[in-house]
Amino acid sequence: MMAAVNQRKPSGPKLTKLCIHVVTWNVASAAPPQDLSDLLLLNNQNLNLDMYIIGLQEMNSGIISLLSDTAFEDPWSSFFMDVLSPLNFIKISHVRMQGLLLLLFAKYQHLPYIQILSTKSTPTGLYGYWGNKGGVNICLKLYGYYVSIINCHLPPHLYNNDQRLEHFDRILETQNFEGSAIPNVLDHDLILWFGDMNFRIEDFGLHFVRESITNKNFSELWEKDQLRIARRGDPLLREFQEGPLLFPPTYKFDKKSNNYDTSEKKRKPAWTDRILWRLKRQSHTKPLNPCLPAPYFFLSLKSYISYMMYSISDHKPVTGTFDLELNPLMSVPLITMMPESLWTMENDMLISYTSSPDFLSSCWDWIGLYKVGMRHIYDYVSYVWAGDNQVSLSDNLNQVYININDIPKTENEFLLCYFSNSLNSVVGISKPFKIPLRFFLKDNLLDEDEPRI
Repeated sequence: MMAAVNQRKPSGPKLTKLCIHVVTWNVASAAPPQDLSDLLLLNNQNLNLDMYIIGLQEMNSGIISLLSDTAFEDPWSSFFMDVLSPLNFIKISHVRMQGLLLLLFAKYQHLPYIQILSTKSTPTGLYGYWGNKGGVNICLKLYGYYVSIINCHLPPHLYNNDQRLEHFDRILETQNFEGSAIPNVLDHDLILWFGDMNFRIEDFGLHFVRESITNKNFSELWEKDQLRIARRGDPLLREFQEGPLLFPPTYKFDKKSNNYDTSEKKRKPAWTDRILWRLKRQSHTKPLNPCLPAPYFFLSLKSYISYMMYSISDHKPVTGTFDLELNPLMSVPLITMMPESLWTMENDMLISYTSSPDFLSSCWDWIGLYKVGMRHIYDYVSYVWAGDNQVSLSDNLNQVYININDIPKTENEFLLCYFSNSLNSVVGISKPFKIPLRFFLKDNLLDEDEPRI
């Protein structure tokens, strides 16, 4: 299944290809299990992922849990960082509203081309005052293209279909950014929308639905799926796409089993957990600036599946894996770090970097030194304020220093990241490098040569 902003491949420079894995799961207040390797495709040696987008619903949002998660990382975020950081994935943004959590991970080499523009929460529970239902959003620029990511939890029950559609529209309306340079959400190049949408199967009785699932006869159930019906009748919903529902309905299961609901209520199974996407309407006008590359943004769905092996919740998780092929509108980072120019003198390590002509620095910009495998952007070993520690500035070459006493004596590889306060994003990153141990030994020798009294 495919869609594109511009399906005519540009000639010239090589296109950038990204592989994106989207996860949605209503975890029903459960703690993370010990192993999620299958869910995260960690055992697939032939797949080279670039980004993880993870949306959870119904995380434990009791008072004690929320207070603990405010002071410390919540258990699910910690789990995903523990698993993904050794694979060079960094958590670059997150947003939480009560039981809703949205996480964005990317391999570190993509950081200078990802600008986080905004995070938002839209409560729709209790007439818009309570966040047990609603949506959370991360808006970003990816290689110059606008992308909105929405994780939602819509109202339950078969009879609340109109309310679900109303909340869908309300969440979408709140994604507009008045008084800013960010375009209307419907003009974004990509909207990824997923979550526990709670759409149900109409008309058919419980026995017929279960028999159809047992016989893997899903096609008849599709015709009565409320979301598919709504997409046929609603002009805006029709612009959203979804992969084929070739997996069993993901709700409702007895916990710790693969049996559909055996309680007194015996809820009818349904595909409540969904992943949708919408590509920007094609524009037939020529670019205003002929010097800019022609936009090309081609999205293809590789897989859309659920995972029956996970039984901590009454929902099964669903994933969508996408290939994104694009012609970068931004191909050069705003800051170019030069670790090859690292050198030490006395107790200082000098860092050299250059900036693009259109980059506006701030006195609050900083440069972080990280061990390769860091968990998130604030997981630095040491940092310096770019302005305060500047020692030279000439011909667009900047140099700042870090006191070597702040740097751990290790043979691990390091990275340097330049964080722009005004853009709220990493705008420059070095290649991995090692700090030669002789620099530390040199300092020790100098200390020994000092006269003793």
